[in-house]
Amino acid sequence: MKRKLLSLLLVGAMTATMFAGCGGGSDEPAADNAADDAANDAADDTADDAADDTADDAADDTADDASDDSASSGGGSLTVYAWDTSFNIPALQAAADDYKANVNPDFSLEIVEQPDSKGVEQAITLAGSSGDYSTLPDIVLFQDHYIQNYVADYPDAWQSIDGIDIDWNDFSAEKLDYSTIDGVHYGVPVDNGNAVCAYRVDLLEQCGYTIDDLTGCTWEKFIEIGEKVYAETGKYLMTINADGNDLVYIMLQAEGESQFKDGEPYITENETLVKIVDILVEMAQKNVLYLANSWSDYCDQAIVGDMVAGVMNGNWILPTISKVEANSGKWELTSIPTIEGGEGYASNGGSSLYLTSNCKDAELAKDFLAYTFGGSTETYDNALRNGGVVTTCISAGKSDVYNEGVAFFNDQPIYSKIVEMGANVPIVEQNNYHYSARNYIGTAIINILQNGYSTADALKEAEEQLRFEMGL
Repeated sequence: MKRKLLSLLLVGAMTATMFAGCGGGSDEPAADNAADDAANDAADDTADDAADDTADDAADDTADDASDDSASSGGGSLTVYAWDTSFNIPALQAAADDYKANVNPDFSLEIVEQPDSKGVEQAITLAGSSGDYSTLPDIVLFQDHYIQNYVADYPDAWQSIDGIDIDWNDFSAEKLDYSTIDGVHYGVPVDNGNAVCAYRVDLLEQCGYTIDDLTGCTWEKFIEIGEKVYAETGKYLMTINADGNDLVYIMLQAEGESQFKDGEPYITENETLVKIVDILVEMAQKNVLYLANSWSDYCDQAIVGDMVAGVMNGNWILPTISKVEANSGKWELTSIPTIEGGEGYASNGGSSLYLTSNCKDAELAKDFLAYTFGGSTETYDNALRNGGVVTTCISAGKSDVYNEGVAFFNDQPIYSKIVEMGANVPIVEQNNYHYSARNYIGTAIINILQNGYSTADALKEAEEQLRFEMGL
């Protein structure tokens, strides 16, 4: 619509200019001498020709400008760095197909696969260190938790996307908080990192509970239910990855709190965090929480190995849960428990797309991102179908595809539910040392459970280590 309007305006401008150049003259007094008349006619013709030439030049310039402006909508190609052939890359391909089919038939998107997110980070680091950004692609996929650090360290690597035709109110505010830096938009979200609690409802029913008993419950109630589930089924109601613990951050964000305050670690003085650590320790001691030794143990043994009756993590964990076909129809998902009760919401993981300073056709890139990930149901429906990527765009999450029941999850319309929950995730303070904080606190929990530390001593050590790493 914007392109059509622009074309009409340009045609109007050209027509007005040409009419001005060919407009009527003024009345001339009669000449007494034929020679004078001839000379005047010649002068008038010359002036008219000059005016016509000027008008023609202006029209040509306008047409040239129109051609330049429309170039991005009638051809062109872009290159993007991304990783994960089963997740992000199918989402990008869905977007490219959508844009090519419905907007620009001559468009092409070259997706350059990276081994993982570190491949993209390394590309930015190398370009920034050398001061040569010509090695970068037009667009990069970048992890949300790291982008602010890289914009701060390499400000010349990026382009603002302010002015892009996207209704930001249609997106989760928490998701945008990562890619909006000092009030400037840099990225367009791809996925939804909303955290979910998924439970084996068949096992809950065996113990006299339903998923409603775990929706909006307190952690105290959760532990009570978990003890009974373990006693009657031998399965844990939750699991935690000891060497990369995400649970503390998820539980903390659900309370509207952060591991950081005013740019510094907020651990020992953070009463909510201390309570959460104590809750996790209690759950582990009462066989409500399985303490996995590694990511492989977390996924392959605890989840796929069918040791647990519940999982809490970013919704990207759902494909792992779905690997056990025998459990189809036995799982459902809901929100996160909280300390005082009430539904909690949090996010864990996710990425967005960013324009590099080497993007030579920023208008094409913005148009592509705005049309596709800015809200196209076709892009998001196919990204979900082909890669399991769930949108954070609220309107796109209302499509028929998103509202279909999913057989594995007892015919719950889980994807529309994830989008709805994601819109309620509170914004908390983020920090470039997010993952370091997570790891130090995870170690603190191990020290409490296995090495005899008190909660106070374990968290004090964690905070000291984090402050040292941050140079504070």
